[in-house]
Amino acid sequence: MRIWHHLEPALPRFHNGEPLRAGIGALIGISLCVGLAYISAIYGQASFYLVAPLGATAVLLFCVPNSPLAQPWSAVVGNISAALVALVAVWYIPGPLAVGVAVGAAITAMMFLRALHPPGGAVALLTALNPEAAFAAGPWFALVPLGLATVVLVLSATVYNRLTGRKYPFRLPKEEPDHAPPRLGLSTEQLGELLDRYNQTTNLGVADLGRLLAAAEAEAAQHRFDGTTCADIMTTDLVTVRPETSLADAAGLLRKHRIKSLPVVAADGETLRGVILQADLIDLIAAQARPLARRPRVLRRRVAEVMHSANRAVPHDLPVGVLLNRLANEGSDVIPVVKDTALVGIITRTDIMRLLLQGADERAAA
Repeated sequence: MRIWHHLEPALPRFHNGEPLRAGIGALIGISLCVGLAYISAIYGQASFYLVAPLGATAVLLFCVPNSPLAQPWSAVVGNISAALVALVAVWYIPGPLAVGVAVGAAITAMMFLRALHPPGGAVALLTALNPEAAFAAGPWFALVPLGLATVVLVLSATVYNRLTGRKYPFRLPKEEPDHAPPRLGLSTEQLGELLDRYNQTTNLGVADLGRLLAAAEAEAAQHRFDGTTCADIMTTDLVTVRPETSLADAAGLLRKHRIKSLPVVAADGETLRGVILQADLIDLIAAQARPLARRPRVLRRRVAEVMHSANRAVPHDLPVGVLLNRLANEGSDVIPVVKDTALVGIITRTDIMRLLLQGADERAAA
């Protein structure tokens, strides 16, 4: 039974209509290549035809579009370089030995070029086993039909995957976006180093690892604090201002109520527009060359000119554990809480400290 267990499928069941989505995509991509080959034949251009390894390329591009092995550089450069290396091998090495050399050298070349693409091994094998057709086309065999057909597949995969909800090609941002999900505090560069350390760079992309870590972190956060949500700890007795409110009036409200932030709402009194902080006013005044002389002019400006955007607002039903993870990575003095787009409360550092101190006495006694 233990031996049979190791022979069971390693892949999990595919969700929803993923098998059908991938199958239809491959059908479209290969059909486009067939159509181009048919048109080429009509116009007497027999150089464009299909080779079997393109079917394996279609599997990667449409079934696992996020894989590093399926990205455009890997697919196009991998197939082309494998064909060129195989042509050189069968030209200079006679006999059956050329077959093994062609495949081994193609794999080595693809890895050196950072273009590892499994169908490239099949390209090299096909070329070594049937070199006559490749020799008839010469070095152009690597570009037409092989390179051109691979480009057609990549272009069709780009359009089809994006239309069906998959990102392809999967390009990594040069810098971390502000809205990047928490991933145990690891940057994209650190995630890449982690994959490299465990020699997993060809099995899993950095973006996939980041999403998995973010999902795992969010799942764990949902189980913290016994299901407490932002609505359970937020402050609901709010003092708000409008975007057209003057900074002088906003400063008066901050001083009167002894608070450090003011949510900015639209004319309906509910829709959140932003947040203005006490620190914003202090920084604005301090930035003037003559603060005492220019303070009245500064305070005549409107709240809308200096307020922070509302893009850091959180939904009322967000688990507090997820919020704390986000604050650990981004940091913030105040977090607006919304239901749809309506402001329903704010979470301050005091609210968070109160939450963290809940049950402290019991924990200390234990």
